[in-house]
Parts: sequence; C-alpha cells; structure tokens
Amino acid sequence: MQRYLKEHNVATLATGNGTDIWAAAVFYVNDGYTLYFLSSPKSRHCMNLARNPLVAVTIQEDYTDWLEIKGVQIEGMASKISGVEEEKARKLYGKKFPVVGMLAQAPAAIAKALTKVCWYKVVPRRLYFIDNSVGLGQRDEIDLND
Repeated sequence: MQRYLKEHNVATLATGNGTDIWAAAVFYVNDGYTLYFLSSPKSRHCMNLARNPLVAVTIQEDYTDWLEIKGVQIEGMASKISGVEEEKARKLYGKKFPVVGMLAQAPAAIAKALTKVCWYKVVPRRLYFIDNSVGLGQRDEIDLND
C-alpha cells in the first residue's frame, strides 16, 4: 500500500466548510500513510481547511477497464504545518519533485509561485485500498497501526 502511495503523484483532495464543498488535485509526497502537499492558503480548498480540517482523498490512475481499477480512499484530518515538520515535508517533497528540491534551478514562474504557498499534511483516520484486479468491488481497509 505504501508503495502505491510512493509510486503516484497526484491526489484529489475533497474539502468542505459546512456550506461549501470542493475537490482539488494536489501533488503530494507520503511518509508512511501521512500525505504532505503545498498549496496557496488563498485557494478554495485551503480556505475550507482553515474552517474544517476533515478531508477525503483519492489517489488512482485513469483506467478504461473496470477490472483494472486500483486506488486509495482516505478519510482524515488536514492541517497547515510549519517548523521542523515543514522542513521534513520540504525534503521529502524535494526528493520526489526535484523542481522543488532544487529551487535555485527552477523556472522563475515556479520559484515565484512557491514563495506564496503553505505546507499541509493529511493524517488518515481511515484508509482503503481498492483493487478490482482481485475482484470487482474489492476494497480492503488498511490497519493504520501497522
């Protein structure tokens, strides 16, 4: 399961604030089952997070055959991070996405955009792995204590 998370790059993050719901694609890196991402604090999904930290996340490929579908479903809590935890996330993220890890060599537009972001984490409360190659509708809850 953790290998699946490491091998993929984009998660769909669903947020809500009580009167508004939204989903956004974010690049992520994982440390175990915890996901880290960066985003503008002015984005709709981050403004929702500021009011309600409960999120849902999916990670999957774009399949055309129902029997090939694999993916992850997460229910968890998201929060803005800083300090030591942010530094950890930056290092992990930079290894996965070198443009962030080597910011001095990044295109000017990316370097400028990265000055306006905040770092966030998603800690799963429940996590499922879907694998239709095992059987249509196969969905296993992952024990987060492992």
